[in-house]
Amino acid sequence: MTETTLLTIGQLARRSGVPVRTIRFWSDEGVLPETERSTGNYRRYDARAVARLDLVRTLRELGLGLDDVRLVLERRRSVEDVAAAHVQAIDSQIRTLRTQRAVCTLLARGAPSPRKAALMNDLARLSATERQQLIDEFVDSAFAGTDPDAPGAGIAGAMRTMPAELPDEPTTEQVEAWVELAELVTDPSFRARVREMATTGSEPGAAEPLVDPAAVIEHAGAAVTAGIAPGSAEGQAVLHRLISPELDPADRDELAVATATFTDRRVERYWQLLGILNGWEPRPPSVPAFEWLIDALRAHP
Repeated sequence: MTETTLLTIGQLARRSGVPVRTIRFWSDEGVLPETERSTGNYRRYDARAVARLDLVRTLRELGLGLDDVRLVLERRRSVEDVAAAHVQAIDSQIRTLRTQRAVCTLLARGAPSPRKAALMNDLARLSATERQQLIDEFVDSAFAGTDPDAPGAGIAGAMRTMPAELPDEPTTEQVEAWVELAELVTDPSFRARVREMATTGSEPGAAEPLVDPAAVIEHAGAAVTAGIAPGSAEGQAVLHRLISPELDPADRDELAVATATFTDRRVERYWQLLGILNGWEPRPPSVPAFEWLIDALRAHP
């Protein structure tokens, strides 16, 4: 084809493999203007139009929109800049698809509840920012009005600890963790429970632990593992390693109530789920040891 040879739209379509209707649309949109019109008002295209068509087709096959194609053709943006931006968009789509794949794997395992299925679908479509906002909104509502400098208020910052984004290939366990976390933070009773902990933890004197937590995990935890009943003589002997045997029943009950305020399996589960999402080393549960302590305090031989 010489510089002076002009092609009809049909000839250009056969030469390029691009349908006539597509060439016509691109011409009407201004990304592939015809070189001239024949006396019969038919479109004619020269060699430069053929080269331009090849570029437009390549950019469109890469997924670029016509606006970006037009900017490249008008040399207002380089192909490199547009391609780099498009790579980022493709990477985002790949992450979304991989998350959706993990969700589908979970759904294929069995029939979850309609609510859980809806959460799986929603979370798969949320961006990292939107997922963080879900947690931030929960923390903000739970800790609203509390003193951020109070010794017991540091829990708020820790509760916001979310990964920047799910891994490129999230495991089904991580997707399950997202779903369970979403169920927790949108549960009014869970919010109220965390709110209770937050307000109590902000009160004067809350910084001092009522019983040494490490000792509770060591001694009460061992009692749980051994199956020692809290109210048994053996159980009370374990309890007396943690509190004074001289503590009267009223003080024991008060200590049990105060300990119960900060003992909740769902709150511990929240930390476990954050651990799954952040790749933290798993820790053995500590709540059963504190539950045992509470029962032992309330048992009055």
